[in-house]
Amino acid sequence: MENEIEIHRLFEDLNSAYGFDFTEYAKSSAIRRVSYFMEIHKIPTLPDLTRVLLRNENVFASFVQEFTVNVTEMFRDPGFYESLRANVIKKLSSYPVIKIWIAGCSTGEEAYSTAIWLEEEGLLDRSIIYATDLNPRVVFMAKKGVYNEELMQLYSKNYKEAGGKHSLSDYYRADFGSVIFDNRLKKHMVFSVHNLVADTSFNEFQLILCRNVLIYFNQDLQNRVFKLFHDSLCTFGYLGLGSKESMLFSDNRHDFVEVDRMRKIFKRRY
Repeated sequence: MENEIEIHRLFEDLNSAYGFDFTEYAKSSAIRRVSYFMEIHKIPTLPDLTRVLLRNENVFASFVQEFTVNVTEMFRDPGFYESLRANVIKKLSSYPVIKIWIAGCSTGEEAYSTAIWLEEEGLLDRSIIYATDLNPRVVFMAKKGVYNEELMQLYSKNYKEAGGKHSLSDYYRADFGSVIFDNRLKKHMVFSVHNLVADTSFNEFQLILCRNVLIYFNQDLQNRVFKLFHDSLCTFGYLGLGSKESMLFSDNRHDFVEVDRMRKIFKRRY
């Protein structure tokens, strides 16, 4: 309990100093990640950590990078993308301009996955993909679109299982152990920093994907983010969540209808 109080005090100080609000992250996850940061940086106490973070912006940037979770892969949970093709793509094709928000984009794999399936459905040329994350470093990495070549075996497998129509290698070139995704995908993407906790809606979207981010938020914060997504979607716009996430206990659950319960795809009711 003492640790929880001290960590909450730390987060309040960081919010005042930098405008990053971690106060409503799930307690167990927050304690675990703060403890890990202190261990690897050899910082003995929470007051010491507070002093270091408030005095050194570079250390704080490192804290944000390590505190925010950046676990992702291309075409993660392939059945989710199959469901998008089956249940969402026809409606998206009815819009003259398709705006999609990847909230919590991490290093960008989901944004490139989305661009590829839009390309294969003939919709990329009239689409704009907004990929945002709290962490400036991963946003920079996502914009570059450069990944380790060793990952491509897994990503290619996911792509095929997700209903890919060609070969994943058609969309990138290899270069000395790395792969670089094509500019024809990137030109339809906008990468920027956005804080789901503190920032407001910035556009109207037909589809929002926020997968495996909300599991780290407590219920109050989840409610606020669901409200943000509702306000950011057009009428009958779609929302895709991660496999372990749910609207079941959300204050906003009645604002959405289920499109695919298993794959966690929802549609704004009105």
